[in-house]
Amino acid sequence: MVEKSPIGTFWPQLYEPFRQFGGKLAEWIAPASEASSADDAYRITMELPGVAEEDIHLTVENGVIAVRGEKKTEREEKGDTWYFSERQYGSFQRSFRVPTDSDEAGVSADLRDGVLTITIPRKPPAEKSGKRVKISTG
Repeated sequence: MVEKSPIGTFWPQLYEPFRQFGGKLAEWIAPASEASSADDAYRITMELPGVAEEDIHLTVENGVIAVRGEKKTEREEKGDTWYFSERQYGSFQRSFRVPTDSDEAGVSADLRDGVLTITIPRKPPAEKSGKRVKISTG
């Protein structure tokens, strides 16, 4: 019978709060997003509250859409006997591989009310270009 060491049970408990904090930090830095598909296009929406349009960089290259940016939010309030200041800063980057029937040249984006919507049009299905081949005998 192998006896558990008290040190082995101590270490996971010590690091668990840090692991949870890292997950929460990653959620904040990597904006929440959704992807959907329609007959004519694919759409990706990302929540980017407090991020200005000029702080968002969107690129499409080799079948990958990359969104990166920086959040710079400041709020300051003053009163006769009080002062409050809140600041949030941070960089983020997300990338998405697009399906092979995507038209990369037609990608467009719209930022409204803190939500970025990226539209990737679909290429029309390729027409069958096969032809009948005559078979000759002897």
